[in-house]
Amino acid sequence: MKIDNPTTYTITGLLLLSMLGLAFFSMKGDSTTMDELPHIPSGYSYIAQKDMRLNPEHPPLLKDLAGLSVLIGSKITQTPINFPDQHKSWQEDLNGQWEFGRVFLYQSGNDADKIVFWGRLPMLLIMLVLGFFVFRWAREIYGNTGGLIALFLYSFSPTFIAHGRYVTTDVGAAAAFFIATYYLVKWLKNSNTKNLILAGLVFGLALLTKFSLVLLIPFFVFLTIIWAFLKKKKLFFNLGKYLIGLLLIGIIAMILIWPIYLYHTMDYPAERQLDDTTTILETYGNRLFAEPVIWMAGNSILRPYGQFFLGVLMVIQRAVGGNTTYFLGQVSNLGWKEYFPIVFLIKVPLALLVLSLIALFYSAYRVKEPFWKRTWKRLIKWLRNHFAEFALFTFFILYWVVTLRSNLNIGVRHILPTFPVIYILLSGQIARLARNQTWRLVILLLFIWYGFSAVSIYPHFLTYFNESVGGPSQGHKYVVDSNLDWGQDLKRLNQFVQEKNIETIYVDYFGGDSPQYRLGDKFQPWWGTRNPKDLPSGSWLAVSASFLQGGKGCPILNLEGEFGFYKWLNNQEPVAIIGHSIFVYHW
Repeated sequence: MKIDNPTTYTITGLLLLSMLGLAFFSMKGDSTTMDELPHIPSGYSYIAQKDMRLNPEHPPLLKDLAGLSVLIGSKITQTPINFPDQHKSWQEDLNGQWEFGRVFLYQSGNDADKIVFWGRLPMLLIMLVLGFFVFRWAREIYGNTGGLIALFLYSFSPTFIAHGRYVTTDVGAAAAFFIATYYLVKWLKNSNTKNLILAGLVFGLALLTKFSLVLLIPFFVFLTIIWAFLKKKKLFFNLGKYLIGLLLIGIIAMILIWPIYLYHTMDYPAERQLDDTTTILETYGNRLFAEPVIWMAGNSILRPYGQFFLGVLMVIQRAVGGNTTYFLGQVSNLGWKEYFPIVFLIKVPLALLVLSLIALFYSAYRVKEPFWKRTWKRLIKWLRNHFAEFALFTFFILYWVVTLRSNLNIGVRHILPTFPVIYILLSGQIARLARNQTWRLVILLLFIWYGFSAVSIYPHFLTYFNESVGGPSQGHKYVVDSNLDWGQDLKRLNQFVQEKNIETIYVDYFGGDSPQYRLGDKFQPWWGTRNPKDLPSGSWLAVSASFLQGGKGCPILNLEGEFGFYKWLNNQEPVAIIGHSIFVYHW
């Protein structure tokens, strides 16, 4: 099935435009999500104050884009923004990002909806840029048809549409992983100065996107060694040449980081930065890493690097410590080895899983010789001719291995960087199968099913679960948090309250928005461990799914705290479920 260039470009534009439309129009009804509460105000503070005291555990680039967009939006709409620089969360608290976010958005006279709307716009652009590179790389490997297939799978991914709308690091990290790998492979295949500089700049931008991208360092070293080995002559000369080039790429990246972080520490008082760094790393176990970072924070020249490496250590510390969450009826902060495989299987469309099985069986069918015959020679030949696919597959394995070892089990979003790899590797096999008339019909039906999976969940993309678990209405029984409930439905709860003329509603809300801001005098606070007898007869109660399921789950491994506090709701049927994420009760 051959597609000419003009048609290719037209379809590419239509696919990206469709994704943009689904993301843009659905995000307008979503409330501020959990991670947006610190990210958007932090980004604005970086741009307006040149001070990175807030949210140092994430690099600034994505937040900068959001903050800059908010600033531009305020100028365009002539809406002044009040910056609460005298509040305790800014003046005194150590990384008071959560409290400052609440004060900035909801207690300073600012229009929270306008700020969040403008902050989200650059994220849509990043989502489209990643889509373009998914198409571009797949097209280079598998031709026009392969490129369009990969882009279709990307453009109608409920998970990418869901997270591509929010000011978080997940889609940005996926883009950074993917694009940085693309330019590294491009440099290896054509090692000129231009490609080296491009690879270095993109690698630097990747490190400014999310700290987990330090994983690219061992990955890039591995790819470089393999590529040098594949050269037929002068193994040690080639190895040295490519490793020196890789070192230069790293140096370019670190050079780029310095001025960016310099801007973010320009008006961050030096004494305050040193005190904050020292206090944050006080409990960091490995002092061999912590002490140099503290020293850099106190050095007038190296302060930018001190702030950068502080974030790296904070992320490592958090990944080891884990996060208390609900999974399959249990609550734990230590994670589950089966968490990400199960979440993947229930959060991606079934059509994608079927396509994956077909592609795997077809790949096995196309193998002409048993793997035990001439394995080494065939492997070397394949690697030389298919190095890009090898790089993608290696990254997929590496990322999954690292993720499975992490205790931080809070959402499918943490494995998003592996999704574009799946789309591209699938696209090649599907494109070959599509040459057959019978298979073309099967693939078309699967694509229709896949596209329908995304469109049918509009506008609740975050809550997508496939048919194997009963769809989004049943998802809360398996996982919550950013898989289902990130606080995105508080505006819709307010609409429900207005439509039902509810005078008072008790709310236990999980998310980054403010029930007081949305509901005003109608809002009464509720919390899970509160005595149910405190609810007057005829009361309305709204509970976020994350708190509801966490309050019903059973703790494992002697987890400290109160649990089972929402089991009294097991016998109560909700009168409404707002956007699949907020359960409303009335009695």
